[in-house]
Amino acid sequence: MLIFTTTIRAQVSDLSRIEYTFFPQRNSDNSFRRLRIFAKYPVKLNDNESYLVPGIEYRNVNFIYRDETTFDINGLERFSSLEASLAYTFKLKNNWRFAAQAGAIAASNFEKEGLNSEDILFTGSFYFVKNKKEDPNINKPWRLILGLRYSTNAGRPFPLPFINYYREFRSNWSFVLGVPKSNVKYVFKKKNALQVFTTLDGFFANIQNNRNFFDLVTSEQKTASNISMTIVLSGLGYERYLTNHLMLYSYAGFTVINDIRLRDNDQEDVLTINDQNSLYIRAGLKLKI
Repeated sequence: MLIFTTTIRAQVSDLSRIEYTFFPQRNSDNSFRRLRIFAKYPVKLNDNESYLVPGIEYRNVNFIYRDETTFDINGLERFSSLEASLAYTFKLKNNWRFAAQAGAIAASNFEKEGLNSEDILFTGSFYFVKNKKEDPNINKPWRLILGLRYSTNAGRPFPLPFINYYREFRSNWSFVLGVPKSNVKYVFKKKNALQVFTTLDGFFANIQNNRNFFDLVTSEQKTASNISMTIVLSGLGYERYLTNHLMLYSYAGFTVINDIRLRDNDQEDVLTINDQNSLYIRAGLKLKI
């Protein structure tokens, strides 16, 4: 899910963000708590609106694992990731813009000293953007983003799409249709907004010391090499601008797909931790342009 959670840094208006997520598991004492911090700084290259955008992001996931297991869970309650990226964007003809990004991610439980090769992921993406949000001649402003993103995260040996179509369809009303997020938003009192949304979230991290265990269901010996969480959720969100560029937000929802599993070196699932749909809460503060 690192594929989805860092979307077009060269185009989105967020310059920095600090965010906290709480995701308890239903009918279980398990839970996920995630702290996410990122920052970007666009550097203008010329008067033709070409930019370089370096960025850095840190995530800390606290996985409270209380289910009964046949292997040692020590060292599996804290996962971290650090990503460095560089994006380049420039204008094309007919109001189109092109953006490309490359990055490297270290994602692991870091129970050993230092990094190993399985901790490192490399990502690359490109996007085409047509933006009519600020055009005074259009009654219903819109924006279209089409792109692909690829990661060396084994198990996904193909690029994944990014599609985002935004449109204002009535005064104070807008919608976004696409992948990984769709929503309908209503703005009131200028600095407040409510939205109904459906989105993807999750994380991936290496387990430095593989866990070997006996599967009581299949009567097989298995090895867990990494952990992966992929969820689809729907819910309600609230946003409030504290200043013209500083925004406070909170989202609450319920998962409709909940896939949390341990995987082996071939990226085959070896253990499903929990697949029951659960409550999801996320809140944070972000700086926008």
